Amino acid sequence: MVSMSRAAAPRIRKRPEERRAEILETASAIAREEGLERVTLRAVADRLGVRPGLISHYFPAAEELVVEAFESAVAAEREHLTSTVGTPIERLARFVAWADGADAARIARLWLNARHLRRFIPRLGDMLEQQETLDRDRLIALIDEGVAAGELTGIDSFDAAVRIWMAVDGKGAYANSPPFSNDAYAHFVADAAAWALRLPPGALRPGALRPGGSADAGAPASTPGGVGDTAAQTATPDASPR
Repeated sequence: MVSMSRAAAPRIRKRPEERRAEILETASAIAREEGLERVTLRAVADRLGVRPGLISHYFPAAEELVVEAFESAVAAEREHLTSTVGTPIERLARFVAWADGADAARIARLWLNARHLRRFIPRLGDMLEQQETLDRDRLIALIDEGVAAGELTGIDSFDAAVRIWMAVDGKGAYANSPPFSNDAYAHFVADAAAWALRLPPGALRPGALRPGGSADAGAPASTPGGVGDTAAQTATPDASPR
């Protein structure tokens, strides 16, 4: 007599490093889509179709999974600062165009989420500072390239990077608000970055660069609104967000 029962599908046994990477990728996706609060052992297990005990084998403490999920999720943001295609000014223009766009708003929600939760998860606070330092250092290095190439003059790279990241984070603070249709808002990071880098107003807006990515560096500094502000240009903040 032929048995009508169907044999269970063989269980695929993954190498530990593959399984851990899979868990982290899933946790990172949950963090981006639903927030860090939703990153739990059970939520990750449900998405992967496994038991929560398997997740706890690799991440005994749920907080560690949250911290690493945040690290993984924001890593892609740094890709906008690591490209070697184009001149430094062109790469800066692409970065601020991304920062003014919808993709940046999505990752900004995660940064806001992490900054709130750091009060309850000390390790997350440490990871935030680590990621902020990496972001700031990458931007400083890109600005330094622009100075070395003669595209940027008369600026302090550290101060400029601080101001640009403050613009990025300032706009990101509105990531959970309804869309706001206004030219100054739409290009806020581009205009703030042009001011911080002592470029003409609007120099980093989409389509503003001349062929070859050149801009009129060394022009009088201007605020995002176009008004000169020498005191603001030379002042050094006590602390920076990145």
